[in-house]
Parts: sequence; C-alpha cells; structure tokens
Amino acid sequence: MELSEIYQQHQAPNSKLKVSFEIYPPKDGDISKLFDELRILKRYNPAIVSLTYGANGGTRNFSIELLRLILDLEMSAMPHFTCVCSSKEIIEHYITQIENMGIENILALRGDVPADAEVCNFDFKHANELVEYIKDRTTLSIGVAGYPEGHIESCSLKDDIDYLKRKVDAGASAIFTQLFFENEKFFKYVELVRKAGINLPIIPGIMPIRSVKQIQKMTSMARIEIPKGLTDILINHNDNIKDYGIDYISRQCKELIDSGVSGLHFFTLNHSDLTSKILDNIL
Repeated sequence: MELSEIYQQHQAPNSKLKVSFEIYPPKDGDISKLFDELRILKRYNPAIVSLTYGANGGTRNFSIELLRLILDLEMSAMPHFTCVCSSKEIIEHYITQIENMGIENILALRGDVPADAEVCNFDFKHANELVEYIKDRTTLSIGVAGYPEGHIESCSLKDDIDYLKRKVDAGASAIFTQLFFENEKFFKYVELVRKAGINLPIIPGIMPIRSVKQIQKMTSMARIEIPKGLTDILINHNDNIKDYGIDYISRQCKELIDSGVSGLHFFTLNHSDLTSKILDNIL
C-alpha cells in the first residue's frame, strides 16, 4: 500500500493509529537477532518497516537481504535511499531492484556527507533532486524527512521549511520527522508547514530512551532540544533511565495521538523491548 493510501485511511471512521518502525543493518552482519526483534514488533501490525541505507555503499547489498527479511515476515518495507555519493546508475539499479521485489514506498534523503567526500560521485547534492529523479522514473511513493527544530545545517527553521517545500513539490507523498522530545516544537512545526502550503501527512519521529549516552549522542548530531522535564530525568534517574524514559515517551505519544497525528514512527535502534512497552501503554 502506498504512503498516501496508508495515511489517508487514518481519516476514516474507527481507523487505528498507523505505527511504523525504523531498523538498520546490524554492524556485525548477524540478522538472526533482528529477525527475532521484528517478529515481536509484528504483533503491533506496523503500516511500514523502514530500513536505513548506507551512503558509502557498504551496506547496500546487505540492505536488499534485509528488505527480503521484512517481506518474508509479511510486513511492508520502506527502504531509505541517500543520494550523497550515489551516481544515477547506482540509483536506477537500486530502485529497479526494490520495484521488482514489489516494494511500493521509499524514503528519499540527502544523507550525511562523508569526510572523504572528494571521492564521491555527486550526481545529486540535495534530496529534492533525488525525489524528482525517482518520481520521474518509477511509480514508487516517496517519503521525505522533516525537522521540527530545523536541520542542523539550516540557517533557520523558515529556510528548512522552504527546502521541505521543494521536496514536496518534487513529488513527495509523506513527511517523516526527526525525533524530538518536546511536543510543542512539533505542533509549531506543523503549523508553519501548513502555512507554507504543504498538506501532506506529517508523521512524528519517536525515539525510546535507552541511556543518557544515547541521548547525548543524538543531540550532538542533530538540532534537538532537551526540555527541562527530560533533563531532570537524565540527571536524577540514570540508574533506571529506561523505566522513566518509557513513562516520558508514553506521555509524549499520548499527547500526539490526542492532537490527531496520522501515525507514529519509532526509531527502534533494532530493539523491540522499549518500543513494545510504550505501545502497550498507548494503544
């Protein structure tokens, strides 16, 4: 089912919340544990399982193997594709592969520019160029990224939304946001996006809290503010951070659901435990 169909159904009477999960290729190459985690998450009937994709090509063949795993579990797969360091030939080969597998959706991203960028083939420099290229050549439904607090490289949130508009105009069907911990940031973002004339589904990105170190890493890589309520948890409850994190993210999700979001997109970090507990609290 295409993205537009998945999230249009949310508007139907008595429709259930659309839940989706993000996973990534295991660094050790062992997919058996990931298979077990996915089997647990399957009981929540995810609308989509998205799979991240390496910009430097190191995990590309492995990504195809993992997409088959998702499909074998009878779940809908949405592979990511990053255009940094990707030639047109690489892109065409990849999208042909996934279309032949019966996959209908793709998440089109720029990706992070590696340190040795001079060795890359820059046929595409921006995600809107990738969206347009895929849209012109395939029937794939295309998701794009949104940043409630602005992309770390953007000068302002307005500039970031202007760029989002270019991705939407190029052919995107849905927006999946970066994680955030303060819902007011998301609500304000949605308001600004709507004012910019963008009416696509905006799916909030949710990350369960596994450790203080994890949060510190994420906030060092992206523009993500830690609100006072969460700061207090990180300072005072390090020993049982998971339990307090489950409660915090569950309350965050409930407020988002009450606001009428089309779905929730969980960054699982290849673990089912925390995501499962949060979903058990909110569904």
